[in-house]
Amino acid sequence: MATRNLSTPAGAAATVAPSPPRGRRRPRSRIHGRQTLAGWLFVTPALLCLGVFLVVPIAMAFWVSFQQWSGLAPLDTATPAGLHNYQELLVSEGVARTDFAKALRNNLYYVLGVVPLQTILAFGLAVLVNSRLLKGRTFFRTAFYFPSVTSSVAVAFIFIFLFSPTGMVNQLLTALLPGTVETAWLDEPGGLIHIVLGRLGVDQAPELLAENRLMGLSWWEWLSGPSVAMSAIMLLATWTTTGTLMLIFLGGLQNIPMELEEASMIDGATRWQHFRRVTVPLMQPTLFLVLTLGLIGTWQVFDQVYAMTAGGPQKTTVTPAYLIYREGLDNSEMGRAAAIAFVLFALILTLTALQRLALRRKDA
Repeated sequence: MATRNLSTPAGAAATVAPSPPRGRRRPRSRIHGRQTLAGWLFVTPALLCLGVFLVVPIAMAFWVSFQQWSGLAPLDTATPAGLHNYQELLVSEGVARTDFAKALRNNLYYVLGVVPLQTILAFGLAVLVNSRLLKGRTFFRTAFYFPSVTSSVAVAFIFIFLFSPTGMVNQLLTALLPGTVETAWLDEPGGLIHIVLGRLGVDQAPELLAENRLMGLSWWEWLSGPSVAMSAIMLLATWTTTGTLMLIFLGGLQNIPMELEEASMIDGATRWQHFRRVTVPLMQPTLFLVLTLGLIGTWQVFDQVYAMTAGGPQKTTVTPAYLIYREGLDNSEMGRAAAIAFVLFALILTLTALQRLALRRKDA
Protein backbone atom coordinates (compact mmCIF):
# COMPACT_ATOMS: atom_id res chain seq x y z
CA MET A 1 0.00 0.00 0.00
CA ALA A 2 1.51 3.32 -1.08
CA THR A 3 1.79 6.16 1.47
CA ARG A 4 1.63 9.86 0.70
CA ASN A 5 4.32 12.25 1.93
CA LEU A 6 2.47 14.52 4.38
CA SER A 7 5.21 17.20 4.30
CA THR A 8 4.50 18.08 0.68
CA PRO A 9 1.21 18.99 -0.95
CA ALA A 10 -0.44 16.49 -3.21
CA GLY A 11 0.85 16.56 -6.76
CA ALA A 12 3.95 18.59 -5.82
CA ALA A 13 7.42 17.36 -6.44
CA ALA A 14 9.09 16.04 -3.35
CA THR A 15 12.53 17.02 -4.48
CA VAL A 16 14.23 20.03 -2.89
CA ALA A 17 16.86 22.11 -4.66
CA PRO A 18 20.24 21.47 -3.09
CA SER A 19 21.54 24.40 -1.03
CA PRO A 20 24.98 25.77 -1.89
CA PRO A 21 27.76 24.52 0.35
CA ARG A 22 28.59 26.72 3.29
CA GLY A 23 31.69 28.90 3.17
CA ARG A 24 31.48 29.47 -0.61
CA ARG A 25 30.29 32.80 -2.02
CA ARG A 26 28.21 33.12 -5.08
CA PRO A 27 30.23 34.34 -8.04
CA ARG A 28 29.71 38.02 -8.82
CA SER A 29 28.19 38.77 -12.17
CA ARG A 30 30.16 40.59 -14.82
CA ILE A 31 27.46 43.24 -15.05
CA HIS A 32 27.79 44.06 -11.35
CA GLY A 33 31.54 44.32 -11.66
CA ARG A 34 31.27 46.63 -14.64
CA GLN A 35 28.82 48.85 -12.76
CA THR A 36 31.22 49.13 -9.85
CA LEU A 37 34.09 50.01 -12.18
CA ALA A 38 31.97 52.59 -13.98
CA GLY A 39 30.92 54.11 -10.66
CA TRP A 40 34.52 54.51 -9.55
CA LEU A 41 35.43 56.06 -12.90
CA PHE A 42 32.68 58.64 -12.53
CA VAL A 43 33.55 59.62 -8.94
CA THR A 44 37.34 59.63 -9.46
CA PRO A 45 37.48 63.24 -10.79
CA ALA A 46 35.47 64.48 -7.81
CA LEU A 47 37.67 62.55 -5.38
CA LEU A 48 40.79 63.95 -7.02
CA CYS A 49 39.44 67.50 -6.73
CA LEU A 50 38.56 66.95 -3.07
CA GLY A 51 41.99 65.54 -2.40
CA VAL A 52 43.88 68.31 -4.19
CA PHE A 53 41.81 71.28 -3.04
CA LEU A 54 40.57 70.11 0.38
CA VAL A 55 42.47 67.24 1.99
CA VAL A 56 45.96 68.31 0.93
CA PRO A 57 45.54 71.98 2.03
CA ILE A 58 44.10 70.89 5.39
CA ALA A 59 47.02 68.53 5.94
CA MET A 60 49.52 71.24 4.96
CA ALA A 61 47.81 73.77 7.27
CA PHE A 62 47.98 71.28 10.14
CA TRP A 63 51.70 70.83 9.46
CA VAL A 64 52.21 74.61 9.30
CA SER A 65 50.56 74.99 12.72
CA PHE A 66 53.62 73.27 14.20
CA GLN A 67 56.06 75.45 12.27
CA GLN A 68 57.46 78.96 12.48
CA TRP A 69 56.77 80.40 9.04
CA SER A 70 56.08 83.92 7.82
CA GLY A 71 54.18 82.94 4.71
CA LEU A 72 56.37 85.21 2.58
CA ALA A 73 59.39 82.92 2.24
CA PRO A 74 59.32 79.50 0.54
CA LEU A 75 57.70 76.75 2.56
CA ASP A 76 60.97 74.83 2.92
CA THR A 77 62.34 77.70 5.03
CA ALA A 78 59.86 76.97 7.83
CA THR A 79 61.45 75.93 11.11
CA PRO A 80 59.86 73.38 13.50
CA ALA A 81 58.18 75.00 16.49
CA GLY A 82 56.50 72.03 18.14
CA LEU A 83 53.56 73.09 20.31
CA HIS A 84 54.85 76.66 20.65
CA ASN A 85 52.05 78.20 18.55
CA TYR A 86 49.36 76.43 20.56
CA GLN A 87 51.05 77.33 23.85
CA GLU A 88 51.10 81.00 22.88
CA LEU A 89 47.35 80.89 22.30
CA LEU A 90 46.27 78.83 25.30
CA VAL A 91 48.96 78.79 27.99
CA SER A 92 51.77 81.36 27.70
CA GLU A 93 51.34 84.91 28.98
CA GLY A 94 51.37 87.48 26.23
CA VAL A 95 49.48 89.51 23.68
CA ALA A 96 48.71 86.48 21.52
CA ARG A 97 46.76 84.70 24.27
CA THR A 98 44.99 87.90 25.34
CA ASP A 99 43.90 88.67 21.78
CA PHE A 100 42.71 85.10 21.28
CA ALA A 101 40.73 85.27 24.52
CA LYS A 102 39.11 88.53 23.39
CA ALA A 103 38.25 86.95 20.05
CA LEU A 104 36.62 83.96 21.78
CA ARG A 105 34.70 86.25 24.13
CA ASN A 106 33.44 88.46 21.29
CA ASN A 107 32.47 85.50 19.13
CA LEU A 108 30.76 83.77 22.05
CA TYR A 109 28.44 86.73 22.58
CA TYR A 110 27.93 86.90 18.82
CA VAL A 111 26.81 83.25 18.77
CA LEU A 112 24.55 83.66 21.81
CA GLY A 113 22.91 86.67 20.22
CA VAL A 114 22.59 85.65 16.57
CA VAL A 115 21.77 81.92 16.63
CA PRO A 116 18.64 82.05 18.85
CA LEU A 117 17.36 85.25 17.23
CA GLN A 118 17.77 84.11 13.63
CA THR A 119 16.32 80.67 14.43
CA ILE A 120 13.20 82.06 16.09
CA LEU A 121 12.65 84.66 13.37
CA ALA A 122 13.22 82.13 10.59
CA PHE A 123 10.81 79.63 12.13
CA GLY A 124 8.16 82.29 12.67
CA LEU A 125 8.48 83.60 9.12
CA ALA A 126 8.32 80.05 7.73
CA VAL A 127 5.10 79.37 9.62
CA LEU A 128 3.71 82.68 8.36
CA VAL A 129 4.49 82.17 4.67
CA ASN A 130 3.35 78.54 4.86
CA SER A 131 -0.12 79.53 6.02
CA ARG A 132 -2.85 78.89 3.48
CA LEU A 133 -4.70 81.98 4.75
CA LEU A 134 -1.89 84.35 3.72
CA LYS A 135 -2.43 86.06 0.38
CA GLY A 136 0.61 86.76 -1.79
CA ARG A 137 2.74 84.06 -0.19
CA THR A 138 5.17 84.03 -3.13
CA PHE A 139 5.80 87.76 -2.76
CA PHE A 140 6.49 87.51 0.96
CA ARG A 141 8.78 84.50 0.52
CA THR A 142 10.81 86.42 -2.05
CA ALA A 143 10.87 89.57 0.07
CA PHE A 144 12.04 87.76 3.20
CA TYR A 145 14.68 85.80 1.28
CA PHE A 146 16.03 88.78 -0.71
CA PRO A 147 18.55 90.01 1.95
CA SER A 148 20.21 86.58 1.91
CA VAL A 149 21.21 86.84 -1.76
CA THR A 150 22.72 90.32 -1.49
CA SER A 151 26.43 90.84 -1.00
CA SER A 152 27.35 90.82 2.68
CA VAL A 153 30.00 93.50 2.08
CA ALA A 154 27.47 95.74 0.32
CA VAL A 155 25.02 95.29 3.20
CA ALA A 156 27.85 96.05 5.65
CA PHE A 157 28.48 99.42 3.97
CA ILE A 158 24.75 100.18 4.18
CA PHE A 159 24.84 99.48 7.91
CA ILE A 160 27.89 101.73 8.25
CA PHE A 161 25.84 104.62 6.86
CA LEU A 162 22.85 103.69 9.04
CA PHE A 163 24.92 103.75 12.25
CA SER A 164 27.08 106.76 11.35
CA PRO A 165 26.74 109.97 13.45
CA THR A 166 24.45 111.47 10.78
CA GLY A 167 22.81 108.18 9.83
CA MET A 168 19.23 107.01 9.95
CA VAL A 169 19.53 105.50 13.45
CA ASN A 170 20.57 108.80 15.03
CA GLN A 171 17.96 110.72 13.05
CA LEU A 172 15.25 108.37 14.26
CA LEU A 173 16.43 108.65 17.87
CA THR A 174 16.60 112.45 17.52
CA ALA A 175 12.99 112.48 16.39
CA LEU A 176 11.89 110.28 19.31
CA LEU A 177 14.09 111.64 22.11
CA PRO A 178 14.72 115.17 23.33
CA GLY A 179 17.90 116.76 22.03
CA THR A 180 20.16 115.75 19.16
CA VAL A 181 21.70 112.26 19.03
CA GLU A 182 25.02 112.07 17.19
CA THR A 183 26.48 108.84 18.60
CA ALA A 184 29.17 107.06 16.58
CA TRP A 185 27.75 103.61 17.26
CA LEU A 186 30.52 101.66 15.53
CA ASP A 187 33.13 103.43 17.66
CA GLU A 188 31.56 102.45 20.99
CA PRO A 189 33.71 99.78 22.73
CA GLY A 190 31.60 99.41 25.89
CA GLY A 191 29.91 96.09 26.53
CA LEU A 192 26.14 96.14 26.88
CA ILE A 193 26.20 94.39 30.27
CA HIS A 194 28.75 96.88 31.61
CA ILE A 195 26.70 99.78 30.23
CA VAL A 196 23.54 98.55 31.94
CA LEU A 197 25.39 97.93 35.22
CA GLY A 198 26.92 101.41 34.96
CA ARG A 199 23.45 102.94 34.66
CA LEU A 200 22.51 101.00 37.82
CA GLY A 201 25.49 102.43 39.70
CA VAL A 202 28.00 99.56 39.33
CA ASP A 203 31.00 101.43 37.90
CA GLN A 204 33.82 99.23 39.20
CA ALA A 205 34.36 95.50 38.98
CA PRO A 206 33.68 93.45 42.13
CA GLU A 207 36.83 92.16 43.77
CA LEU A 208 36.01 88.53 42.98
CA LEU A 209 35.56 89.22 39.25
CA ALA A 210 38.55 91.55 39.01
CA GLU A 211 41.13 89.29 40.66
CA ASN A 212 40.32 85.99 38.93
CA ARG A 213 41.50 85.66 35.35
CA LEU A 214 41.04 83.26 32.47
CA MET A 215 43.43 83.27 29.49
CA GLY A 216 44.71 86.72 30.44
CA LEU A 217 41.27 88.33 30.85
CA SER A 218 39.57 88.96 34.17
CA TRP A 219 36.16 87.50 34.78
CA TRP A 220 34.80 91.07 34.71
CA GLU A 221 36.09 91.45 31.14
CA TRP A 222 34.60 88.08 30.14
CA LEU A 223 31.21 89.25 31.46
CA SER A 224 31.24 92.58 29.61
CA GLY A 225 28.67 91.55 27.03
CA PRO A 226 28.85 92.36 23.32
CA SER A 227 30.02 95.86 22.50
CA VAL A 228 27.73 98.35 20.81
CA ALA A 229 29.66 97.86 17.57
CA MET A 230 29.36 94.06 17.82
CA SER A 231 25.63 94.43 18.46
CA ALA A 232 25.30 96.31 15.16
CA ILE A 233 27.12 93.47 13.39
CA MET A 234 24.80 90.98 15.06
CA LEU A 235 21.78 92.83 13.68
CA LEU A 236 23.31 92.75 10.21
CA ALA A 237 24.03 89.01 10.42
CA THR A 238 20.51 88.24 11.63
CA TRP A 239 18.95 90.28 8.83
CA THR A 240 21.02 88.62 6.08
CA THR A 241 20.75 84.99 7.24
CA THR A 242 17.14 84.69 8.40
CA GLY A 243 15.82 84.30 4.84
CA THR A 244 17.94 81.26 4.06
CA LEU A 245 17.00 79.53 7.30
CA MET A 246 13.35 80.40 6.63
CA LEU A 247 13.48 78.39 3.41
CA ILE A 248 14.93 75.40 5.26
CA PHE A 249 12.14 75.56 7.84
CA LEU A 250 9.61 76.01 5.05
CA GLY A 251 10.79 72.80 3.40
CA GLY A 252 10.39 70.97 6.69
CA LEU A 253 6.88 72.35 7.24
CA GLN A 254 5.75 71.34 3.76
CA ASN A 255 6.91 67.77 4.40
CA ILE A 256 4.47 67.39 7.30
CA PRO A 257 1.44 65.40 6.04
CA MET A 258 -1.82 67.31 5.92
CA GLU A 259 -3.57 64.26 7.37
CA LEU A 260 -1.97 64.97 10.75
CA GLU A 261 -3.39 68.48 10.85
CA GLU A 262 -6.82 67.21 9.85
CA ALA A 263 -6.69 64.45 12.47
CA SER A 264 -5.70 66.88 15.23
CA MET A 265 -8.48 69.27 14.24
CA ILE A 266 -11.01 66.41 14.32
CA ASP A 267 -9.78 65.52 17.81
CA GLY A 268 -10.58 69.07 18.90
CA ALA A 269 -7.03 70.47 19.10
CA THR A 270 -6.60 74.21 18.72
CA ARG A 271 -4.05 75.69 16.33
CA TRP A 272 -1.65 76.38 19.17
CA GLN A 273 -2.00 72.82 20.49
CA HIS A 274 -1.45 71.43 16.99
CA PHE A 275 1.63 73.63 16.57
CA ARG A 276 3.09 72.66 19.95
CA ARG A 277 2.16 68.96 19.96
CA VAL A 278 2.50 68.07 16.28
CA THR A 279 4.44 70.65 14.26
CA VAL A 280 7.32 71.34 16.64
CA PRO A 281 8.13 67.65 17.40
CA LEU A 282 8.10 66.79 13.69
CA MET A 283 10.42 69.73 12.98
CA GLN A 284 13.17 68.48 15.31
CA PRO A 285 15.47 67.20 12.51
CA THR A 286 15.09 70.48 10.61
CA LEU A 287 15.68 72.43 13.81
CA PHE A 288 18.90 70.51 14.44
CA LEU A 289 20.07 71.28 10.90
CA VAL A 290 19.33 75.00 11.29
CA LEU A 291 21.03 75.21 14.68
CA THR A 292 24.07 73.36 13.37
CA LEU A 293 24.40 75.61 10.33
CA GLY A 294 23.90 78.66 12.50
CA LEU A 295 26.49 77.54 15.04
CA ILE A 296 29.11 76.81 12.39
CA GLY A 297 28.41 80.00 10.46
CA THR A 298 28.51 82.31 13.46
CA TRP A 299 31.82 80.91 14.68
CA GLN A 300 33.30 81.69 11.25
CA VAL A 301 32.14 85.30 10.93
CA PHE A 302 34.70 87.40 9.07
CA ASP A 303 33.42 89.52 6.18
CA GLN A 304 31.07 91.73 8.22
CA VAL A 305 33.79 92.41 10.80
CA TYR A 306 36.36 93.15 8.11
CA ALA A 307 34.07 95.55 6.24
CA MET A 308 32.48 97.37 9.19
CA THR A 309 35.01 97.66 12.02
CA ALA A 310 38.24 95.81 11.12
CA GLY A 311 38.26 94.39 14.64
CA GLY A 312 37.78 97.70 16.44
CA PRO A 313 37.02 99.60 18.52
CA GLN A 314 39.59 98.39 21.06
CA LYS A 315 39.42 94.83 19.69
CA THR A 316 35.80 94.41 20.80
CA THR A 317 34.76 92.99 17.40
CA VAL A 318 37.78 90.77 16.77
CA THR A 319 36.73 87.18 16.06
CA PRO A 320 38.85 84.04 15.64
CA ALA A 321 38.31 84.10 11.88
CA TYR A 322 39.41 87.73 11.66
CA LEU A 323 42.32 86.96 13.98
CA ILE A 324 43.47 84.23 11.55
CA TYR A 325 43.54 86.84 8.78
CA ARG A 326 45.37 89.39 10.91
CA GLU A 327 47.99 87.00 12.27
CA GLY A 328 48.64 85.32 8.94
CA LEU A 329 48.65 88.27 6.53
CA ASP A 330 49.28 91.38 8.64
CA ASN A 331 51.68 89.95 11.23
CA SER A 332 53.22 87.25 8.96
CA GLU A 333 52.65 84.54 11.59
CA MET A 334 51.27 81.73 9.46
CA GLY A 335 52.03 79.08 12.07
CA ARG A 336 50.02 80.90 14.72
CA ALA A 337 47.21 81.59 12.25
CA ALA A 338 47.00 77.88 11.38
CA ALA A 339 46.97 77.00 15.07
CA ILE A 340 44.03 79.37 15.62
CA ALA A 341 42.20 77.71 12.73
CA PHE A 342 42.55 74.22 14.21
CA VAL A 343 41.63 75.34 17.72
CA LEU A 344 38.53 76.93 16.21
CA PHE A 345 37.79 73.70 14.30
CA ALA A 346 38.03 71.67 17.51
CA LEU A 347 35.77 74.15 19.30
CA ILE A 348 33.10 74.02 16.58
CA LEU A 349 33.24 70.22 16.48
CA THR A 350 32.84 69.99 20.25
CA LEU A 351 29.93 72.45 20.42
CA THR A 352 28.15 70.71 17.53
CA ALA A 353 28.50 67.34 19.27
CA LEU A 354 27.16 68.79 22.55
CA GLN A 355 24.26 70.37 20.70
CA ARG A 356 23.41 67.06 19.05
CA LEU A 357 23.58 65.28 22.39
CA ALA A 358 21.31 67.88 24.03
CA LEU A 359 18.68 67.58 21.30
CA ARG A 360 18.78 63.79 21.48
CA ARG A 361 18.18 63.85 25.23
CA LYS A 362 15.34 66.30 24.72
CA ASP A 363 13.73 63.99 22.18
CA ALA A 364 14.09 61.02 24.53
